[in-house]
Amino acid sequence: MAGDSVISPQRSKDFGKLEHGCDHYKRRCKILAPCCNKIFPCRHFHNETSNSLSNPKDHHDLVRQDVKQVICSICNTQQEVAQVCSHCGVNMGEYFCDICQFYDDDITKGQFHCNDCGICRVGGRDKFFHCEKCGSCYTVDLRDNHFCVENSMKSYCPICFEYLFDSVKSTHIMKCGHTMHMECFSQMAMQNQYRCPICCKAVLDMSAFWEDLDMDV
Repeated sequence: MAGDSVISPQRSKDFGKLEHGCDHYKRRCKILAPCCNKIFPCRHFHNETSNSLSNPKDHHDLVRQDVKQVICSICNTQQEVAQVCSHCGVNMGEYFCDICQFYDDDITKGQFHCNDCGICRVGGRDKFFHCEKCGSCYTVDLRDNHFCVENSMKSYCPICFEYLFDSVKSTHIMKCGHTMHMECFSQMAMQNQYRCPICCKAVLDMSAFWEDLDMDV
């Protein structure tokens, strides 16, 4: 698919950086979803759109590795997945992963690809390790310091029911090893709910609370 003009001047690779994208990512390209042959700013936008369709049979998620074509936001040229636009020469994403077909201009997030997870993560590779039993990347302070639950992250948040493994929201690992979104955990705590919604074990050390309660009695 040709761009708006037959001849497009070669741009510097940084041209338009952080000026394009959507609420999820700053990037200089859009993706062509092969599942429905429609153009979207990112896979999250695709999923939100397709899963809000009136007919439940039309609901579906985009498999990120299936994306083969992108459209440059600078010159509007459709092309195969690559970091640099084949027509105008800009970086379509300062961070680019050719496995996930993932672009992001905001590299302050510390993006990295985890081969064990099979997807890109944020936060800096040196700050995370992959827990084989839990099946996900956790911060290094949880190494040998958390209760493992097999494939804990490959489940749905027990509060909002969003799939946790590839969620863009921060997650919290409770003492019992089960996981949920950090914001959902905070909301639960604000409502004085201190038990895991899955196994009903205490999510905090409540010994001091019970001691104070005994003294009051």
